Amino acid sequence: MEIVVCVKPVPEADTRLRATADGRGLDPENVKFVLAGYDESAVEQALLLKEAVPGSKVRVVSTGPAPRTEEVLRAAIALGCDEAIWAEAPAETVADPVAAARRLAVAVRAVPHDLVLCGKQAGDDESGLVAGALGELLEIPDFGFVTDLRWDAASARFRFRRAAEAGTEHWECATPVVIGLQQAWNDPRTAKLPAILKSRKAPIARSPAPSLPDDAPRSVPERFSLPAPRTGAKMIEYKTPEDAATQLVRILREEAKVFP
Repeated sequence: MEIVVCVKPVPEADTRLRATADGRGLDPENVKFVLAGYDESAVEQALLLKEAVPGSKVRVVSTGPAPRTEEVLRAAIALGCDEAIWAEAPAETVADPVAAARRLAVAVRAVPHDLVLCGKQAGDDESGLVAGALGELLEIPDFGFVTDLRWDAASARFRFRRAAEAGTEHWECATPVVIGLQQAWNDPRTAKLPAILKSRKAPIARSPAPSLPDDAPRSVPERFSLPAPRTGAKMIEYKTPEDAATQLVRILREEAKVFP
């Protein structure tokens, strides 16, 4: 089975972010970038399928500027992916999930792909658009919010579940297919030190950025802004939990006017 996993570098969860001077992006200075959380699950799912289906191969693809993109590709190699591909992006690229999907599609088309795995959404913009856009560009079926992804060798189909408003849907689909994964069978594994050191020297193939017409659909962020600073907290002195609860309810009712 030929598996391709698309991953994205995102700021580490506890990073303090700042908007750029023009307010139209996020300043990457001194920001540590890591694999997006759902992308970690996608990598884990790919590796589990590789272990379950003999002869499988896992390629990891990412798009974006250096050095963050190379770092997440090497992180995926350290976890057990076989090859890495850097879908190059122009230096001035802003966050645009559809443009990112176009670059990823070029890289995916160039390699065998029975299964294209993405995290259902990234932890920075939370757009959740890339998996669907990839399916459209590659002209193959795509499904989002997928869990319990399994390969049925007898029918040569994938079987999986997906969350829906009415409950859980059960699906099966032939290859090739794009999956926006919500959760792998297991929690993501941790890379071991020898694998991390080996990944430092692993080759990374490059996929040139496609040239797009000026009128190609794209999204452009207008403004980023940080939430308003929090006001000072009010400390409650108490001797028992019951005393704390009584004071808290009084403050919420009389001062915050939350309760009637």
